[in-house]
Amino acid sequence: MITVQSFTFNEFQENTYVLFDETKECVIIDPGCFKPSEQQELVAFITSNNLKPVKLLNTHCHIDHVLGNTFVVEQFGIPLYLHEGELFTYNDTMRWTAIFGIPPLVIPENKVFVTEKDTITFGNSTLNIAFTPGHSKASITFYNLEDQFAIAGDVLFMESIGRTDLPGGNYETLIQSIQTILFSWPDDTHIYSGHGYPTTIGHERKFNPFLNQ
Repeated sequence: MITVQSFTFNEFQENTYVLFDETKECVIIDPGCFKPSEQQELVAFITSNNLKPVKLLNTHCHIDHVLGNTFVVEQFGIPLYLHEGELFTYNDTMRWTAIFGIPPLVIPENKVFVTEKDTITFGNSTLNIAFTPGHSKASITFYNLEDQFAIAGDVLFMESIGRTDLPGGNYETLIQSIQTILFSWPDDTHIYSGHGYPTTIGHERKFNPFLNQ
């Protein structure tokens, strides 16, 4: 069974996730750790729990979700997995680093492109991939319905949805991604979002004002 551990990092209050199972192999998703103290917190958790990172995953590549990519790749010597379409978003982060006074980000060379036809494996566990664009050009969601959860990035929040006013965003596409893909899952599926608190598909069906109009 997969255990989900969350951290909230950087000035954008972004949620970073570490997923692991009984084998102690783990994957790190959307590392927002930017400050040395945040990086130390992530490493301390992994070390104290005797975890072995094997893959770094990005749901999408807005600046707040990739600030720790280079650190994680270099610290643990693992590859980055992302959708190739998110290189558009990743390159756009260079504009945002200048705006926020952050040193330019480098896209890791050790990367693997994935689509919804692929799976992510670690230990005894498997994550499926859903293509869920709209918040960004090629955002993907990692999920395991047997363990009743999904890591959805900024697609769906508790009683809200991701913004669509950034390059590559599209409101109609985002709504379609949620209604045709995420809402096809059981009500008890837990959604771990890129910001804020976890929610469930059932809760969002009933109470999300963007999806109940």
